[in-house]
Amino acid sequence: MQRRKLLALGIVATAAGISGIASRQAFEADLDRAKTRLGRGSVVFESRFGLMEYAVEGTGPPCIMIHGTGGGFDQGLGFAARLIAAGRQIIAPSRFGYLRSAFPVDPSSEGQADAIVDLLDHLNIAQAPVIGGSAGALSAMQFAIRHPDRCSALVTLVPAAYTPDRAPPPPPNALAASIITYGLQSDYLFWCGLKLAEDAMIGALLATDPALVHAAAPHEQARVRAILHDILPVSLRVQGLLNDGKLSGAPKPMSLEAITVPTFVASVEDDRFGTAAPARFI
Repeated sequence: MQRRKLLALGIVATAAGISGIASRQAFEADLDRAKTRLGRGSVVFESRFGLMEYAVEGTGPPCIMIHGTGGGFDQGLGFAARLIAAGRQIIAPSRFGYLRSAFPVDPSSEGQADAIVDLLDHLNIAQAPVIGGSAGALSAMQFAIRHPDRCSALVTLVPAAYTPDRAPPPPPNALAASIITYGLQSDYLFWCGLKLAEDAMIGALLATDPALVHAAAPHEQARVRAILHDILPVSLRVQGLLNDGKLSGAPKPMSLEAITVPTFVASVEDDRFGTAAPARFI
C-alpha cells in the first residue's frame, strides 16, 4: 500500500520534472511560503530519542493528534481543526524523521509511542486521549498498548494496520527504489507533480478518487488540496515517509487484546489503501 503510494509519487514527480514546463521562479516562491508556514508555531524539546518537534493549539482538555504519511505537526493541526474550534487543546507532534524531529536508530512504532510519553512528561500532562491517522494510527495503537496509564482513549482513522488475510507486498526492484528515493528528495519534482498532475497525486497520495474531490463542496476541495500541497517541502519529510513505507507497507500484528481504553475505529470502503479491513479487524 505505502510502497505503491511512494512509487506513484516518484514516477509522477520525476516525469513532471523532466518535462521542464514548470517555472523555477514560481517553485521557489511556493517553497519559501511553505518554509515560512512551517517556521511558525512549533517548538522542539530533547526526548530520549533526540529532538522532537510539536505544536499546541487551542484551549481546554488536551488531546494528542498523530499525523499520517507525508505529514508533520502541521498536518496534525490541520486534521484536528474542528476539534480545536470545539474547545479542545490539540498537541500535534512530528513523528520520527518528519520536519525537525530526529530519526533515531530504532524508528519503530513502539519507539514513537514511547516518545509520546516523553512529550506528555515535558508538558506535565498525566493522561490524554490519542488520535492517529493512517500510518500514525500505528503509533497511537502502540501508545494505548504500552502506556495504558497515560492513554485515556484511542481513535484510529483509516488505520494502515495489520490484518491477518493481507499478503505482504513484494519488495521494490532497484529501479523502483531509486525512483522513490530520488523523487522524495526533490522538492522541485514534487512541486512539478502538484502543478502538472494534481489529480494523479490526489489518487496516489490521498487514496481518494479525484472525481469525488471535484464533486465536493468548494471548502472540502480546498481542504483536500491543502493536505496535498502542504506536504511541500517533501525533502524535510523524506526519512519519515520512507520509514512509514516500511512500517505500514507490511504492518506487524499488535497485542490488540491489551487495549483497555475506550476505542473508536473509522475507515471507508472506498479508501484506495484498503484500510477498511484493518479497521474491522481492530
